[in-house]
Amino acid sequence: MTDMMWTDADVTAALDLDTAIRSQRTAFAALGDGRARLAQKVSVPSGTGTALGYLGTISPEHGAVSKLVAAHPGNAERGLPVISATVLVLDAADGRVRAVMAATALTELRTAAGSAVAVDVLAPESADELAVLGSGVQARAHVRAITRVRALRTVRIHGRDRRRREALASELAAELDLDVRAADTAQQAVRGASLVAACTLSTEPVITADEVEPGATVVSVGSFEPHRREVDDELVRRADLVVVDDVDTAAHHAGPIVRALERGDRTRERLHSLGEVLTGRAPGRTDPGQLVFYNSVGIGVQDAAAAHAALGTL
Repeated sequence: MTDMMWTDADVTAALDLDTAIRSQRTAFAALGDGRARLAQKVSVPSGTGTALGYLGTISPEHGAVSKLVAAHPGNAERGLPVISATVLVLDAADGRVRAVMAATALTELRTAAGSAVAVDVLAPESADELAVLGSGVQARAHVRAITRVRALRTVRIHGRDRRRREALASELAAELDLDVRAADTAQQAVRGASLVAACTLSTEPVITADEVEPGATVVSVGSFEPHRREVDDELVRRADLVVVDDVDTAAHHAGPIVRALERGDRTRERLHSLGEVLTGRAPGRTDPGQLVFYNSVGIGVQDAAAAHAALGTL
C-alpha cells in the first residue's frame, strides 16, 4: 500500500468492524451537533445502473471526502459486485489529495456499521431475534455488525435464491457460533423478530406492516432511490417513530419516505435524523412496544468518517 492509493484489501485491513461502528457513531453525532457538513447527494442514470455522488466533512479539522458510486443491480447475475465505488480524501490544511481509496469494501462496512449504530440507539436492549431480507454482501455485513451491538439469539435470512440464502446462513452460523437459519419466505423470517434488516434493491415492498411484530425495529438500507421501496406504505404510516440518516436527503431519495410525504402519511416535522436522536436533540424510542422504522440511503459524512478512521486520523 502506498500513501495515496488504497485497494479494498487495504481498507479492510485498516478498518475492522468495531472501528467502523465507532466511526459511524462519530459521523452521526457530528452531524447531529452541527460540526459535520453535508453536500446534497447526487444521483443520475448511468448505463444500465445509477451513478451517485457524495461529499461531506466530519469536522473543520478533517479534510473533505468525496465518493463516486456505481450501482448496477444486474451485476449480481454476472457474478460481479452490485456496488462499486471510489473515495477521494483531501487534506484539511492544504486541500491536496491525501488518499484515493477503492471504496466497495468501505461502503459495505460503513453501511452496516451505520445500521448497527441505529439499532443500538433505537432498539430495546432485549432485542435478540434478527430477520434479514436479502442474501448478498449487505445481508452478511449486517448480521456481523448487529451482533456487535446486540446479543442475538437467532437470525433468520430470506433471499430470493434458495442456495444463496442457505449458503449464507451456514457460513454465518459457523463464523459467529450463532443460530442462523435460512427462511423459505420473508414472512417466515420476519415473524417473531424484534429486529428486521432489509438489505435488498427491491422496488416492491419485501416487508409489510402486518408481518412485523409490535415493538420491532425495522432497518431499510436498500431504499436509496425514490423508486425503491423495501417496506410498504402502511408500515411507514403506522410507525411510532421514523428515523432517517438525514432528513433533507431522505425527503428526496428514500423511496418509502418520499412516498409517505407525497401521500401525507408523514410530514418532515415527524421525521428525525439519527444524529439528532443520538445527541438528544430529538426523541428516540420511549417505549419497548413502539414500532420504529429507520431508513438509510447513505450520506457523505459516513464515508468521511470511515475513510478517516481507516487513515487513523479519526
